Amino acid sequence: MKKLLAYPLTVIYLLCFGLLLVIFHPIQWICFNVFGYSAHKKSVDILNFFLSKCLLFLATTVSFKKEYDLPEDAPLIIVSNHQSMYDIPPIIWFFRKHHAKFISKKELGKGIPSVSYNLTHGGSCLIDRKDSRQSIPAIMNFGAYIEKNKYAAVIFPEGTRSRNGEPKAFQKTGLKLLFKKVPNGYVVPLTINNSWKTLEYGKFPMGIFNRITFTSGKPLAVADYDTDTLIDLTEEAVKSKIK
Repeated sequence: MKKLLAYPLTVIYLLCFGLLLVIFHPIQWICFNVFGYSAHKKSVDILNFFLSKCLLFLATTVSFKKEYDLPEDAPLIIVSNHQSMYDIPPIIWFFRKHHAKFISKKELGKGIPSVSYNLTHGGSCLIDRKDSRQSIPAIMNFGAYIEKNKYAAVIFPEGTRSRNGEPKAFQKTGLKLLFKKVPNGYVVPLTINNSWKTLEYGKFPMGIFNRITFTSGKPLAVADYDTDTLIDLTEEAVKSKIK
């Protein structure tokens, strides 16, 4: 019965989600090209607020718990587990004051209304996972950008999404590069729960009646730890809250 109900709710959700992407694509273009970065960012924030709310059509709620106050005048490195593409809009919205930027695979940089435009024009980092000669300099330049502007870099060090919520081992290269280029930053462990359930039946229909939670832990100053210790502490903090 639950899966049967998921079909019409998924259709409504996907129509709403897709319509928002199409509507906000020209809005982003106008904001970026006519009014500049600040206007573009606001348009992206509003888009992702509505994309997050679209999950209500699936009878799914999203909540955010901040266990510690975050530094407001320092760069952040948000390190999170990754369960689905639906992780992204709430992160952008919840961390909007910190200008969240992503390390993402280059394939997402074209062909997706609104999403691709924001990734290519909003300050995120697009990498070719198969080409270290491209990805390493790109991440280092991205880290320098985050350090200079005191923005927030978002990285999913598992590399790929978890299909069942079970965490995977962290890949360390990207983290080490960011720690090196963002020496004045703070690492923020972020744990996502139940996002994977939106895809429990596959891409269609989507899962319904779920409660997705985001929990940000204690910020850790990059300068206070050696690299390996910081990675271990961050990984433990993220995974300890996965339910």
